[in-house]
Amino acid sequence: MRCPDATQWRAGGKDVLSPAHEEDTSIQGLRGAWGEDARVPPLLILTYVGFVSLGLPDAVLGVAWPSLRAAFALPQSALGALLVATGVGYFSSSIAAGKLVDRLGVGKLLTLSSGLITVALLGYATTPVWPLLLLCGLIAGLGSGAIDAGLNAYAASNFSARHVNWLHACYCAGAALGPLIATAALATTGSWRSGYAIIGAIMLVLTTAFAVVKGSIRARAAAAGGPQEAPGAPVPLAAALRQRRVWLQIAVFFLYTGLELILGQWSFTLNTEARGVAAETAGVWAGAYWGSIGVGRVVLGMAVDRVGADRLLRMATLTALLGSVLFAVGPAWPGAAGLMLAGLGLAPVYPTLMSRTPARLGPYTAHAIGFQASAAMVGGAVLPSIGGVLAARVGLPSIGTLAVVTAAGLWLLHELLVRSTPPQGTSDGA
Repeated sequence: MRCPDATQWRAGGKDVLSPAHEEDTSIQGLRGAWGEDARVPPLLILTYVGFVSLGLPDAVLGVAWPSLRAAFALPQSALGALLVATGVGYFSSSIAAGKLVDRLGVGKLLTLSSGLITVALLGYATTPVWPLLLLCGLIAGLGSGAIDAGLNAYAASNFSARHVNWLHACYCAGAALGPLIATAALATTGSWRSGYAIIGAIMLVLTTAFAVVKGSIRARAAAAGGPQEAPGAPVPLAAALRQRRVWLQIAVFFLYTGLELILGQWSFTLNTEARGVAAETAGVWAGAYWGSIGVGRVVLGMAVDRVGADRLLRMATLTALLGSVLFAVGPAWPGAAGLMLAGLGLAPVYPTLMSRTPARLGPYTAHAIGFQASAAMVGGAVLPSIGGVLAARVGLPSIGTLAVVTAAGLWLLHELLVRSTPPQGTSDGA
């Protein structure tokens, strides 16, 4: 299998994917059916498991941090050092994902990157000193960035927008399951390390599964007389960076994740400290916001093939803008309704944009997906931080204003992206 040119994948001499008009959202062989090729479903199932596992470690630190900090006698500010180490690793590997896919192939990249995450998690569970834990954070970031970009490249190039939405819903499930595992392990053993050990063991199983499937794909391709990977010359990174649509998508992903986390990180504080909402109620609303994203990905994933990816995205970004406005101007309960509406609008944006990348950017796909994942990580850090500065200097209601401005930018840039995309393929060179 080959994802870099994202134009065709051949299994046993049979075309499974080729670029299509955005309204033609059914992909031959895989899109619209689970199995014209009986060899595909296990890979699809494994990819679903991969997205669950990708989310597993992401929210564990919130549960482990109080005990971890006490174990190493750290100040609260030390959390920033760990997040920076992880972020540096993530950014470095995700931005290089295109080259890594070119050199290694998707199967080997997923095996190696999930192996790095396994090493990091088991390192968290056993390291005796803080500097080594920071090193584990860097390793975890390297693995997470590569597997995130690699899985998204593979999913976008081989699965329908429906499945990509459901795959990202699985990420939400993993992100919810990780803290539950860590909490149960902490309550049972009294040690924050046990949660990391359990999740590390799960990742070890996944790494083994990727390695086995990678080998079986090569064996089946050889037995069928077909190529192990579709032919195609690697595209230089600099060539991808010269494409206007690549930069438009980078900006859209930056704003999307920024808006998602502005609402997710600041809604509780805004509701409790500025609107007089009880902490218990505000906590339920914050959880419901994240739930609306996960449920929205499942529900809207069923509609995307019929509605059309770009049409759904246009409606979704507009819905997110309307929800953000209601959240910003409304008192408590209307604001909560706006928060849920914004979550529902945001739900399909990230996965559906990923699924549109191969048809929109063609040979630049592998690089673009790495750029997009990196931009999302940066946007999720920068824009909520700007919200904190505004809240301190102007007041908490400015969070709502920032959300509206970000949502408006997201809608506008996506409109420009749609209008810049030719109605057929990417023959204009993106």
